[in-house]
Amino acid sequence: MIFSSLLFIFVFLSLNLLVYNVVEKKYRNTVLLGFSLVFYAWGGPRYLLLLLGETAISWWTAIRISQARKRSRKKDSRFWMIVEVVCLLGLLGIFKYLGFFMNTFNSWFGLNMNIPEIVLPIGISFYTFQLLSYVIDVYKGEVEAQQDFSKLLLYSSLFHQCIAGPIVRYKTIAEEIDNRKVSIDDIYYGIRRFSIGLAKKAVLANGVAKVADALASTDPQQLSQTSALGIWFGLLCYMLQIYLDFSAYSDMAIGMGRMVGFHYLENFDYPYKAKNVQDFWRRWHISLSTFFRDYVYIPLGGNRAGTWVYVRNMVVVWFLTGMWHGASWNYIFWGIYYLVFLLLEKFVIKEKIPSGWNRAYTLSVIFFGWMIFRYENMSTLLLAFKGLFGMNGGFASAENITMILSNIFLIAIACIGCTDLSVLFNKAAYRLAQENRIAFITYCGFETILPALLVFLSAVALIGNAYNPFLYFQF
Repeated sequence: MIFSSLLFIFVFLSLNLLVYNVVEKKYRNTVLLGFSLVFYAWGGPRYLLLLLGETAISWWTAIRISQARKRSRKKDSRFWMIVEVVCLLGLLGIFKYLGFFMNTFNSWFGLNMNIPEIVLPIGISFYTFQLLSYVIDVYKGEVEAQQDFSKLLLYSSLFHQCIAGPIVRYKTIAEEIDNRKVSIDDIYYGIRRFSIGLAKKAVLANGVAKVADALASTDPQQLSQTSALGIWFGLLCYMLQIYLDFSAYSDMAIGMGRMVGFHYLENFDYPYKAKNVQDFWRRWHISLSTFFRDYVYIPLGGNRAGTWVYVRNMVVVWFLTGMWHGASWNYIFWGIYYLVFLLLEKFVIKEKIPSGWNRAYTLSVIFFGWMIFRYENMSTLLLAFKGLFGMNGGFASAENITMILSNIFLIAIACIGCTDLSVLFNKAAYRLAQENRIAFITYCGFETILPALLVFLSAVALIGNAYNPFLYFQF
C-alpha cells in the first residue's frame, strides 16, 4: 500500500482518522500503532517480524545504556551501544547489501558463490536509521530511554513516515508521543499539506515519469534509438520527477502527522534553488544529511582536525550516502561524484562563480548527478551519455519533438512545482486579502476548496492511470 493509492486515501487513511478521533485520548496511540502495523504488514507480513525485532533490540539496549549511565559505568554503556550498532547495521547489511557484495566478489575474484535471493523489506533503511539515532541520543544523554515498548514501536512504525521518510528523530516527537494537542488550524494545515503532496505525486511526478521513461529509457535498445533532444528532455523530466516524487511523500507524511498532533521537521527546502552543491545538500533530503552530519561526520572530527582528516571524513560520509541509496555501483559513484564537487567548492571554486552563473553551474551538476543515479548498469549509463551528443539516434527526431510538445505544459507546471513560486503567490494573496474585502472572500474561498480540488484531480489521475490532466492544454 502506498500513499498515492485510492485504497490508502479513501479507505485506510479515512478509517484511521475516523477511529482515531472517535476513541478516547488514552486509546489514540493504540489506534495509531494498530493501523501502522497493518500498513507495514500489507507489503509483506513476514517482514513485520524484522521491524518488531529491531525495535525490541533498540528498546532493550537503550534501557541498558540508560541504566549504565546512571551508575557511571561507561564501559557497559559503550558495550550496549556497540551491540545496537552491530545488530541493526548487520541486519541492514544482510538484507540490503549481502547480494551486492557477494556478486562483486564473484566478479572480481572469479568466484562462484551461490547468491541468495533476499527481498528487501520496505522502509528498512528509514526505520533502522531512526532506531539508531534514538539509541545514540540515549547514549549521549540527549533523551531518556523509553520504558514502554509499545511507545517505541509506535515511533519506529508510524505509517506516516515508516517507508519513505523523512527520518524522524525520537527527540523531535518524544513529548508528542504522550502529549499531543490538535487545533483546527493543525487539521486544516495537515489536510492541505497532504493534498499538495498527493497532487505532486499523482499528477506531476507520475506525469513527468512517463515522459522520462519514454525519452530517457533504461532499456538499452530503446535508448540507442533516442535522439539527443529526447534524452536531454527525458533526463530533465527525471530530474523533476525525483524531486516531486520524494518531496511529495515528505509532504504527505508531514501533513498526516499534523492531523494527529505530530510535528515532523521539513525534509526539502526547494533544493533546485541552490547556489552551489553544498547549498543543494542543505536543502535536499535534510533528515538524511543531518543524520550523517550528526552521527558520522561530527563524531569523526568534522573539519576541526586539519585538511586530511576533513577529506577522510567527507570520503566516509559520501561513500555511505551513496550506499544508503541502493546496493549498486552507480549509487556509490553518485556519492563520489558529489564528494568531488564539494571538495572542489571547498578548496578551489569557493565563491568565484558570479551570481546567476552559480545557479546554472549547480543545476548542471545536479542534472548529471541524476543521470548517474538513474542508470544502474554502467554500459547503459555510457550509452545515455553518448546519446546526449547525438551519437545514438541523431540530434532530433519528429517522434521525440512531438512527445515533448505534447507534454510541454505538464513539464512547465512541474518546473514551477519545484520552486517556491506558489508559496510566494500565496503570501502575496494573503497580504492583499488583509487589505481588501473582496480579495479576502476570494482568498478564503480558494483556500477552502483547494484541498478538495487537489484530491479530486489526484483521484482522476490515479483512476485513469494513463490519464494526463493537462490533456486539453497540449499542443
